[in-house]
Amino acid sequence: MIISILGIWGILLNRRNIPIMSMPIESMLLAVNSNFLVFSVSSDDMMGQSFASLVSTVAAAESAIGLAIFVITFRVRGTIAVESINSIQG
Repeated sequence: MIISILGIWGILLNRRNIPIMSMPIESMLLAVNSNFLVFSVSSDDMMGQSFASLVSTVAAAESAIGLAIFVITFRVRGTIAVESINSIQG
């Protein structure tokens, strides 16, 4: 619970740089994983451990895709500041 609150707090406070904004999201995924593992052990069920491994896989894929987006944005715009990315139009 504390890790997820710190993750939400980190997102609300760090709105300048995109990689720094993505770190609290990873900490919230860590909180979800730890909750799955704790409740899996306490209820003597393997489903929580299965979900924890699934969440870890999704978090790794999300990090890889996010890093690729950061690199492309930096190459095109020269910065990864949030203020300059707000002007992106579809």
